[in-house]
Amino acid sequence: MDNKAMILWGANNIFSLIFSDGSIREARLKGKVLALDDEPHNPLSPGDYVQVDESGQITHRCPRTNAFHRWNKKRMGMQTLAANIDQVLIMGCVQSPPFRPRFIDRALLCAQYDDIQSLVVINKVEGPLSPQVQERIGDFSRLGYPVIPISVHTGYGLDELARVLHQKTTAFVGQSGVGKSSLLNTLLPDVGAKIGDVSEKYQRGRHTTTLSRCYPGPDSRTYFIDTPGVRELDVSFIEPDQLGFYFPEFEEFRSECAISGCTHNHEPHCRVEQAFEDGLIHEDRYESYLRILEEITYARKGRYSR
Repeated sequence: MDNKAMILWGANNIFSLIFSDGSIREARLKGKVLALDDEPHNPLSPGDYVQVDESGQITHRCPRTNAFHRWNKKRMGMQTLAANIDQVLIMGCVQSPPFRPRFIDRALLCAQYDDIQSLVVINKVEGPLSPQVQERIGDFSRLGYPVIPISVHTGYGLDELARVLHQKTTAFVGQSGVGKSSLLNTLLPDVGAKIGDVSEKYQRGRHTTTLSRCYPGPDSRTYFIDTPGVRELDVSFIEPDQLGFYFPEFEEFRSECAISGCTHNHEPHCRVEQAFEDGLIHEDRYESYLRILEEITYARKGRYSR
């Protein structure tokens, strides 16, 4: 038996693994603890490769090429959503729930922090887009992020998306209700991912995915990792004076700021702020940056004052 396998999903120290021959089996974590210096919260995630002994127990996690994280407020630490991935698919939609580009900003930031390629997929495009949505999507493209508009309902854009996903391991990230599960059901009809309806009262999706889960794709080299639908992504793992490095539109201006470690927020002679005032940085992106800066600054003050 090949003793190396990839984790599809797991809970309570029981994991579903796929082996190189395509077989899927369950295995337990030997001793319930892995000898790792990192990730004490969830040391094993979908996409991780592990070694399994003859008794069917997981003994070792193989080195990761990368991992996609978010900050877990409850446990006050990094939470790994997916490991060893080629790209992050960041999904939004234009209706029910409405277009929320600032969630996409945060997800792009997380992917860039982990040095993982990302693409933006906009679902429920079943008619002309509003000028506001077109403008924001255009800005994502201008910054170098691939953008693919789709409609799971009509099939629009799905052929192009399938080509981008072919023979890659992709983590799907998005707010609840944008259609991640519906997209997975379309790409993999046998998956049967639970589809959540959308709360009309609050225009927010009801959570239907509570754990990340990896699905083998239509060929042996394609995998889809569905991550939990969330309303917000906490990025409190980033230092306030480092946040600007993850906004690519700041890059050509940062070195001209008068103050070393400038946070681009009311410091004198800030070249980034001047670029915004000159219309060289999108207003909504800069506002998104300021909101995240305020949030992570406040979070760190609270953390270190305890």
